Amino acid sequence: MSDSAGSRRTLVLGGARSGKSAFAEKLAIESGGPVRYLATAVLDPADTDFAERIAGHRARRPADWTVVESADPAKVLTEPAPITLIDDIGTWLTARIDDRDAWDLPRGTITPDADALVAAVTAYRHPLVIVTPEVGMGIIPATRSGRLFRDEIGALNQRLAQACDTAYLLVAGLPLRLK
Repeated sequence: MSDSAGSRRTLVLGGARSGKSAFAEKLAIESGGPVRYLATAVLDPADTDFAERIAGHRARRPADWTVVESADPAKVLTEPAPITLIDDIGTWLTARIDDRDAWDLPRGTITPDADALVAAVTAYRHPLVIVTPEVGMGIIPATRSGRLFRDEIGALNQRLAQACDTAYLLVAGLPLRLK
């Protein structure tokens, strides 16, 4: 990961369509080693728009990458790999909230899941690139579920940024190194 100056854990944040996934993939490719790709999205076959997004990511990935679909990073990170790319924390968080049926529950209901993820990232001693959405720069969401997601991902992103050696913010395809 030449752009990250030898750091082990790199956080890549950005808004929708900011280029964060492509940038993270570039960092992984530049590492020169075999890549384990943790795809955290849970595909709903009825959601054709999301299925097209996932297909675009699959088409862009090199064929020699090891892909773990619907991955729980906290569990997968117990096993080392030359480089691991997690894409993305937002879809992971959505799945955790869904699994706990927590959309109408108090904030913090998914804290045990977030704690496990942050602990796994902190303990991981191999190159790691994490993609996550930055959602706190827009308007206040009109729905409770939107506000819950924004608050939970914001708190989690802060914790992941502290656990990572390097952090980038992508805006309009341009990376800004934060740390």
